Amino acid sequence: MDMFLLKKIIAPLFFPLSLCLEFLFIGMFLLWFTRKQKAGKIMVCLGIVLLVLFSYTPFPDISLKSLEYRYAPLIDVSQFSDIKWVVVLGGGHHSDFKLPATSQLSESSLSRLVEGVRIHKLLPESRLVLSAGAVFDPVPGAKVMARAAEVMGIGGNKIILEQLSRNTADQARFIHEIVGDEKFILVTSASHMPRSMALFQKSGMRPIPAPTDYWVKKRQRTGPGVFFPSADSFRKMERVFYEYLGLGWARLSGQI
Repeated sequence: MDMFLLKKIIAPLFFPLSLCLEFLFIGMFLLWFTRKQKAGKIMVCLGIVLLVLFSYTPFPDISLKSLEYRYAPLIDVSQFSDIKWVVVLGGGHHSDFKLPATSQLSESSLSRLVEGVRIHKLLPESRLVLSAGAVFDPVPGAKVMARAAEVMGIGGNKIILEQLSRNTADQARFIHEIVGDEKFILVTSASHMPRSMALFQKSGMRPIPAPTDYWVKKRQRTGPGVFFPSADSFRKMERVFYEYLGLGWARLSGQI
């Protein structure tokens, strides 16, 4: 089996919700069908504790913030007036042609694209490199991003598409063929930036980080929602697990 597909099948088994359910199912099995009552109770308790820990705001926020704030957002680009390339990494899409291109992009992809377009417009001599292949969709993500970029007023020879990559390591390799050894601005989700920077720098490239798509933001006021469990907290923890699993694999495989 293709290693890429194998990773996509195995990794979700270690995501937060999967882990909680696995502990609970194993615990229930031990309690109902074996004499290992103590082990069963421990497994059920672990599942409940993790469920509570992952679903309340403080722990997911602290965990995700450790990834998202390793690199500062790129607000002022005046010092990079000589940069020729603004690279945007795709973050998922569904090519449903009944929808406008902006709605076909995932939240992450759209956020990354908007940030890339913002920076590109501040650097009018730059070109926008959109990177995303066709993984579980017949249309490459770069094409969908290009259609959305046209809606935002960017088109023609200002856009270059990288449509072959299946993961971040692929993107580093294919984008190197486009930008060479020149400095470039790298746009991706803040949580994804540490892994992206490590992979691109390992490839001998010189990326300037421009993180976006922040999920952890400073609250001006605390609402009652922080005192209740939420699906959003689980989504944050899923991002944390996804990125640390990705970093772990990259280190084990010698990619970084």
